[in-house]
Amino acid sequence: MTSNTERQSAMRRFAQSALQRTDIAVSSASADASFRSYWRVTGGGSSPDATAVVMDAPPDKEDLGPWLDVDSRLRRAGLHAPEVLAVDRDQGFVLMEDLGTRTYLPELNLHSVDALYADALDALLRMQTAVDVAGLPDYSRQRLVDEMQLMPAWFLERHLGHALSGTQHDIIEAAFTALVDAAQEQPRAFVHRDFHSRNLLVIERSGAPADAGLLVNPGIVDFQDAVVGPLSYDLVSLLRDCYIEWDPEHVAGWVEAYRTRLLAAHLLGPEVGEMQMRRWFDLMGLQRHLKVLGIFCRLWYRDGKARYLDDLALVWRYTIGVARRYPETGELADLLEHALGDSDIRAPRESTA
Repeated sequence: MTSNTERQSAMRRFAQSALQRTDIAVSSASADASFRSYWRVTGGGSSPDATAVVMDAPPDKEDLGPWLDVDSRLRRAGLHAPEVLAVDRDQGFVLMEDLGTRTYLPELNLHSVDALYADALDALLRMQTAVDVAGLPDYSRQRLVDEMQLMPAWFLERHLGHALSGTQHDIIEAAFTALVDAAQEQPRAFVHRDFHSRNLLVIERSGAPADAGLLVNPGIVDFQDAVVGPLSYDLVSLLRDCYIEWDPEHVAGWVEAYRTRLLAAHLLGPEVGEMQMRRWFDLMGLQRHLKVLGIFCRLWYRDGKARYLDDLALVWRYTIGVARRYPETGELADLLEHALGDSDIRAPRESTA
């Protein structure tokens, strides 16, 4: 196994070769929920402030192919995914354009949200109308169910210590079937799968590429898991973000405004009214949030990443709020609330050490 020191040395040599300079500084830029990490490279010499980012994707754990493929698709559609400057597939390194550090999450507030989301929704519409989806994986029925199965395994059983009875398994299965049926009813389009405030960046327009066809804002990252799937998936990722919450009336207004844009773009038929769109949006969000309850717990118990436990409370509110709204998921809400009881949902049940 390659040591961290050896990996760092190899990454530095890659960046030096790609930039054709040896006087560089490398610092951590970010890490995500996968095995990928990102490193900011600052140049020396006549351009000491010039930066680029290296993605480190260990080839025994991460496949660069999907990231490079989707990045190219987004850029061809005029979306601001990072420009690739150099690639070493064998070692798992990509040198790319630095989109900066201004992610949406700390920038969002009641005064900024409408403008920032206007940019994000423009980008979403372009993704759904202009990105080539040929050959992308299908967000299949089985895949949707498999994602939700993370919830009983990692949230109910591992995190809450709740052993499921046969009857409770039946309740979960019935709810999952209803959610997948609703997802499969929808028109299909490109799906980013994590189109939210930690994966969208505010770009300084003065330093943006001078490409007339480019939507400069937002910068878009973490798109390697893109699929072809339900039209409302990315919309709910953005508007019912697992890291920030907006009042229901505001969310409903955004959803309805976006529905009218989908109608104008002929991505929805005129038979899809406001209530149908709201139902699709709600139930797609419930599918996503059930999955996320499992993922956030798995990130702690399997991977030792505790910070995601603090985000469980918001995901829980989304989950219960929607599950209570629809008869086909009401029993699931009862089951979940019984399993949690009076416990603090954020409290880890055991150490991962």
